[in-house]
Amino acid sequence: MTTTTASTCCYCGVGCGVLIEHDDEHIIGVKGDPAHPANYGRLCSKGATLHLTGDLTARALYPELRLGKGLARSHTDWDTAMGHAAQVFGQTIAEHGPDSVAFYISGQLLTEDYYAFNKLARALVATNNIDSNSRLCMSSAVVGYKRSLGADAPPCSYEDIEQSDCLLIVGSNMAYAHPVLFRRLEQAKADKPDMRIIVVDPRRTDTCDIADMHLAVQPGTDVALFHGILHILMWEGWLDRRFIDEHTGGFDELKTLVRDYTPEMVSGICGIRQDDLQSVARMIGTAPSFLSLWCMGLNQSSAGSAKNSALINLHLATGQIGKPGSGPFSLTGQPNAMGGRETGSLSNLLPGHRETANAAHRDEVAEYWGVDSLPGNVGLSAVELFEGVRQGKIKALWIACTNPAQSMPDQTLIHEALAACPFVVVQEAFATTETCHYADLLLPAASWGEKAGSVTNSERRISRVRSAVAAPGEARPDWAIVCDLATRLEAQLRPGQPSLFDFDSPQALFDEYRGLTAGRDLDYSSLSYALIDELGPQQWPFDASKQKGTARLYADNRFPTDDGRARFIAESYLPHKEQRDARFPLTLNTGRLRDQWHGMSRTGTAAQLFGHVEQAQISLHPDDLRSRHLVDGQLVQVKSRRGELILPVLADEQIRPGQAYIPMHWGNRFLKGLGVNVLTQPLFDPLSKQPELKQAGINVKPVVFPWELFVLVEGDVQQRFTALREHCEELAFASFSLAGRDRPALLIRAAHRNAPDADWLAKLDSLLDLHSGPVLIYDDPRRAIGKRVRIEQGRITAIRLTGETAARDWLRQVWQSGETNAELRRWFLAPISTPPGGQSGAVNRTLCNCMNVSQSRIQAGIERGLDLNGLKSELGCGTECGSCVPEIKGLLSRAKVAV
Repeated sequence: MTTTTASTCCYCGVGCGVLIEHDDEHIIGVKGDPAHPANYGRLCSKGATLHLTGDLTARALYPELRLGKGLARSHTDWDTAMGHAAQVFGQTIAEHGPDSVAFYISGQLLTEDYYAFNKLARALVATNNIDSNSRLCMSSAVVGYKRSLGADAPPCSYEDIEQSDCLLIVGSNMAYAHPVLFRRLEQAKADKPDMRIIVVDPRRTDTCDIADMHLAVQPGTDVALFHGILHILMWEGWLDRRFIDEHTGGFDELKTLVRDYTPEMVSGICGIRQDDLQSVARMIGTAPSFLSLWCMGLNQSSAGSAKNSALINLHLATGQIGKPGSGPFSLTGQPNAMGGRETGSLSNLLPGHRETANAAHRDEVAEYWGVDSLPGNVGLSAVELFEGVRQGKIKALWIACTNPAQSMPDQTLIHEALAACPFVVVQEAFATTETCHYADLLLPAASWGEKAGSVTNSERRISRVRSAVAAPGEARPDWAIVCDLATRLEAQLRPGQPSLFDFDSPQALFDEYRGLTAGRDLDYSSLSYALIDELGPQQWPFDASKQKGTARLYADNRFPTDDGRARFIAESYLPHKEQRDARFPLTLNTGRLRDQWHGMSRTGTAAQLFGHVEQAQISLHPDDLRSRHLVDGQLVQVKSRRGELILPVLADEQIRPGQAYIPMHWGNRFLKGLGVNVLTQPLFDPLSKQPELKQAGINVKPVVFPWELFVLVEGDVQQRFTALREHCEELAFASFSLAGRDRPALLIRAAHRNAPDADWLAKLDSLLDLHSGPVLIYDDPRRAIGKRVRIEQGRITAIRLTGETAARDWLRQVWQSGETNAELRRWFLAPISTPPGGQSGAVNRTLCNCMNVSQSRIQAGIERGLDLNGLKSELGCGTECGSCVPEIKGLLSRAKVAV
């Protein structure tokens, strides 16, 4: 019998409602919840495939303990595991003080989990060394809101997207990062053709296809751009002087500063046309309503706080805040980064939007918790925290629901830190993450669909998360693990005193925490699980008298500052420190893929999510390929001041010359060499402490490896993945991914300076089950060419090509067809690996993941004269999540140009 449980998606900050279909033991399917106000039934390609990410072979199922560095972990029971953790943490605190331990947590935790961690660190351990991976994505937005408006509160609602007359998207590929909101924007533009959309992004992304104006600014020049727009608004008189005079402060200082940011100056800094700058200013200045949306392109910067404030200045100068369709609206990256900010889960924050450095705030929380005091020193932020680990200041580190060995910048130093730390605990649902490698204690955590609590999305809306099935193995909810540790530590740190952690459910944690919001800007002290169940997801602040959330902040033009006025922030544009030079002549940008999420610990278990983009690659403008004598698909060495990678190069006209782009998702598990973040820089914003992940100087050079390897193997994908990744460690280049839908397979592309020895190949064939059975074999030892194809029940189940791999894509087509023929056997007898008849067999990308429609089928439909509606009707593409629609429109547009 199939049951449906309403819950919330665990990916981005849109906070989509989902309906989980299950049989009480297994999750069978996922649909969008038509009653949820964030998505009204829509889901993106990631959310729609959540039920396919439950591969138990990738999960952490039992506690595992390592009793000494260099030893393997072994299974243990929860009592032993938690007793050992409490003993080590307690002893470390006793010998070295509370600040010798630290907690690094995640925007994917639930609010209740967050609260438990905060109370553990601050009230019991007495350290502020607790930070979240939200530091990497939203902390600059926090600073921007607080110093400009007085509180960390996005003032808008999603409905403002439909109601706006002019919408500015900055540093966000919304079509990929927040697809469900982008669908709402597409519909709004269709309904209101006069709506003006401006996109600011160094790359021309799918989001740009909806724009009336795309400003391809030079990376990092956003402050100059916003000052330049404000200069024109002032010159033309497109300001709301009454709003400025009555409700803001600091405008005169800003006015003096931006006088110097003339169109000529800004055009030169940003690399855009003066006419385009004038047009953008006119759109903003004359629009009845003006909304801005931004994400990592603004935040992940050593000047992120300045960029956020400079953008908010535009809203204050035009009075475009607190009104329908207007306001500065940061798009949160993770599902509960907002909940983390609310509970104080950054080292400088306390619950209820309080400050660690504020003595009155510390006293309020200490009194509420029933402890004498809270630590007064501001704790270490993410980059500082791991540097503290590397230097030996942090001697016991607890990591929960995040993968810093993939996501932090300057991965060489991160791996050094984790390897050197005396005791590392990793509380994680997926045992395959790069960070798990360093765990002295691995604790299995319940995951999406298995735990209950709440999350807050980008529009301040609190939704329930509900469990549909039991967690596998011995996995436990995060809050329960925290409370278990806390009660054991209390025996050492607060003997004989009443427990601070007498919680028996997530609801008990929520009910205690919400009291800390009373009287604060985010007040939802009267909101309960029962009310959310009755009324649906609610936005804070929640009005108890009206039993209703607040859709839009600052409608009364009053701000939560000492004098009730918002503040203009006047900061000059400063060039980023890592500029292009002769040694590193290209500027690297990182970003998201459409179908992958963060470090791919979850999405990396679903083969069909690799159909659109299969492997890590660096994109360069064709001019940069030509000047470096490179060809599309060639392996290159990418080097920064911190590290280097080898990966294929892709020609991309959507990037300006002198720039480069690599998706952020590929870590050391999928790409040998510590992954993409071995290149990025740990320099961070002085106020937000958010690191610069968006700009790094690099060089790209060709590399030649005479020996190549290609592997495709079905079955036991996750187990094979781990064993084969380890086996390929000695190779110069190795890239891993998945393929297929009904028959998932592991793909490996690798290369080396010379052929490995016979023992290495024999071990490889053993791991692939190509050493015996129905296997076609061809070897040419003199030329180091080898072919292995396993055929079972008339179809290919495994492939291994070595030495030269020209036939790899053709063989994949044969594997995908599920049939073999005489052509395959004739090819096997050939002395080279070239496909028969010179067939290229190029990989056919899946453009529409929801309906499994390939690019070739869509192009064939276009050649037959089908338009977008015709393609949707005949092939089904674009009729579910719609994420493929911008790319299909691009194919249609190029076809028209070709005609």
